[in-house]
Amino acid sequence: MPMREAVDQGLQPMMPAHAGQPDWASLALQYERVRAHTQRLAASLSAEDACVQSMPDASPAKWHLAHSSWFFETFVLSAHQLGHSPFDASFRMLFNSYYQQVGARHPRAQRGLLTRPPLTHVMAYRAAVDAQMQALMAGMNIRSVVEQRAAAQIIALGLQHEQQHQELLLTDIKHLLSCHPLWPAYASDGLANAIAESAATNLSWQSIEAGVYAIGHAGSGFAFDNEMPRHSVYVQAAQIALRPVSNGEYLRFVLEGGYSQPQWWLSEGWDWCQAQQLSHPWYWRALENGSGAEGWQEFSLHGATALDVLRPVCHLSYFEADAYARWAGARLPTEMEWEVAMGGHAWPEVLLGANPSLHPEPMTGDLAPVIGQVWEWTQSSYAAYPGFRVADGAVGEYNGKFMVNQYVLRGGSCLTPAGHARLTYRNFFPATARWQMTGLRLARDA
Repeated sequence: MPMREAVDQGLQPMMPAHAGQPDWASLALQYERVRAHTQRLAASLSAEDACVQSMPDASPAKWHLAHSSWFFETFVLSAHQLGHSPFDASFRMLFNSYYQQVGARHPRAQRGLLTRPPLTHVMAYRAAVDAQMQALMAGMNIRSVVEQRAAAQIIALGLQHEQQHQELLLTDIKHLLSCHPLWPAYASDGLANAIAESAATNLSWQSIEAGVYAIGHAGSGFAFDNEMPRHSVYVQAAQIALRPVSNGEYLRFVLEGGYSQPQWWLSEGWDWCQAQQLSHPWYWRALENGSGAEGWQEFSLHGATALDVLRPVCHLSYFEADAYARWAGARLPTEMEWEVAMGGHAWPEVLLGANPSLHPEPMTGDLAPVIGQVWEWTQSSYAAYPGFRVADGAVGEYNGKFMVNQYVLRGGSCLTPAGHARLTYRNFFPATARWQMTGLRLARDA
């Protein structure tokens, strides 16, 4: 699972208030806001919605609500709260994700079988953890600066971890609702039937000059350990598209038989495509007696909508993205090219909840990169940067050990919480993953 738990060796939480101490008032406010937002996302779900697991890669909403609380209890309260007593000793096993050093774990593919504890008990767990966390932060100023910094770092990490689960909660509930034959909506959509004012813009390209560039995280802001250390890379001259590929463009690939033409596909991808009997992106549905774009619907968090040709195509696997790029006479960018190309531009504030459509926005024709609508596949395998090291302890388990058989995605999506994505963020998935908001941006050699 990408978007995952990860330690940041260079994390800088809210610092300093004075004498190098964390700003506990600001951190407590940030904690309150992040935790409340998670609960708002789950508020419209029934207990039945929150319990079901639709596939092994997805987790029930109830599990997300409990696991994000488990993180704070396990790594903050148990270490820094004097005389800490667990809310429920069984939760240490039930809601452990992949932390081998913490102890036993309930099997990932069986999370949907956890009908007990009930959702009401999980919400009581969240409330208890929140009360203890706020009390802990209110009294931290009397602790040593060393302990304060250690606690602040793990709390800030926990908040980033919970924001990852906010996006996962939405994509997992989307997959669950898509399994229902009526395609029910997660939320109402005032913009679902809005008509685009213009056709998709022609594809424009940004040039990258050959040379040595510095990539990776640098500075005082938050970053996960897989974004570091900052280092130099040589990049060949190339061009990268200013926007992701649209639904309309990808529809041409579908209608012209791209899913039945092996010449565009990697060998493993073709075998997978045939075994899965794929003919279009995951959440598309062909209508009877329809033609062109009018002959297709797309499932969103608002239920079934007409396929909007202007929106970025999403829910593509790496294999599908790579096949389309080849069909279009281009290729996927490397993550180095992507970071260099996007590094000179302002980043949008992706506002989760402020976007009424909870869906990638139609693309504009401005001569600046369109960023943050879909996670964008790169051709780069997920691997360690030179000088990377795994941190000590259980929290260090969740980046380095996944650096195999995965590909890097960049940019963020319309479901990524505000302020969570950044230029150096390295998301990653296996090549067959489709249930996340994953699309593509084209590149080509100069």
